[in-house]
Amino acid sequence: MPTIPGPPQSTARRLRRIACALAIFAAATPAFAEDFSAPSIPPIEALPPRPVGPATFTRWSGFYLGGDFNYTSAHTDFSNATGPLIATSLQDTVVETQYAPSQLQTLGQASANAFGYGGFLGYNVQWQDVITGVEATYTHTSLSVSSTSSGAVSRMFTPPAGSVTSVTVGPSTGRFDITDYGEIRGRAGYIVGNLLPYGFVGVVVGMGDYGVSTNVDATCTNATSAPYTPVFTCAGFPLAPTAGQNDALLYGVSVGAGLDWALTPNLFLRSELEFIQFASISNLSVSLFTGRVGLGFKF
Repeated sequence: MPTIPGPPQSTARRLRRIACALAIFAAATPAFAEDFSAPSIPPIEALPPRPVGPATFTRWSGFYLGGDFNYTSAHTDFSNATGPLIATSLQDTVVETQYAPSQLQTLGQASANAFGYGGFLGYNVQWQDVITGVEATYTHTSLSVSSTSSGAVSRMFTPPAGSVTSVTVGPSTGRFDITDYGEIRGRAGYIVGNLLPYGFVGVVVGMGDYGVSTNVDATCTNATSAPYTPVFTCAGFPLAPTAGQNDALLYGVSVGAGLDWALTPNLFLRSELEFIQFASISNLSVSLFTGRVGLGFKF
C-alpha cells in the first residue's frame, strides 16, 4: 500500500509553535480581562417622591360664641306719623274726602345715638379658604328718638268744604324707643392668613315703644254764600288724638360686613358695621347704623 508523505518537518514545527501560543493566550485572557476591565458604576438610587399636601388655612370651622360692645345711631322719620290721627279726627267729612288734611306734615326726622352691648353664637362651614355659616346675635341698647313741633299748620277752604272753612293741625310730638333686638344672619367670608373678612344679611326682630300725638281744630260756617259768616268752632273740636304702644313688635332686615382676626387657634377679635331697616310701624320709619367690636371663642 502506498504511503502518503507528511508535511515537511519545518512546517510541522511552525504549527506546534502556533498551537502553543494560542493555548498560552487562551489561559492568560481571563486574568488580563480582569485586570483591565472598566470599573463598575454603582447604580443611582432614585430619591423617594415627596408628597405634596393640601394648602393649609386657619381653621374657622365649627361652633363659636362671643360678646361685643356697640355704638348705634338711630334715624326715625316722623313725617307721616300724625296722618292717621288727623284722618281719624276728620273721618266722614267732606274736607277730608276732598282735600285730605291728613297729608299735612307737622313733624320731621330725628336721630339719636347710644352705646350698647350684645352677644353672638354661630356655626361655620369651611371649604379651604372659603367660609359660610349662620349666626344668631342679640343687642341691648338705650335708643330714644323724639321730634316735636311747637307750631301748627292751617288750611283755609273757600268755598267751605261742606261746612268746614279751615283746619289747623299741631302742635305735635313723636317719640320712639328701642332697647333690645336680635337677628339671624347668613354670612360668607374669605380667609386671608389669620384674617376672615366677611359679609352678611339677616332678619331682625326687636321690641320698642312709640308714641305720637297732635292737635286738630276746625272752624265751620252755616252760611251758603260769601262771606260765609258767622264762623265758629265745629262741633266736637278741638281734638287731641294720640297713638302709641309699649313693647311693640319690630321686624326688619339687616346687611353688613366685618372682620374676624384669629389671635390664637381658639380666640379671635371682631370688628363690624351693620345697617338695619325696620318695617314701618304706625307710619314711623326706623333705621339703625351700628359699629361693633368684640371678642369670640372658637370650639
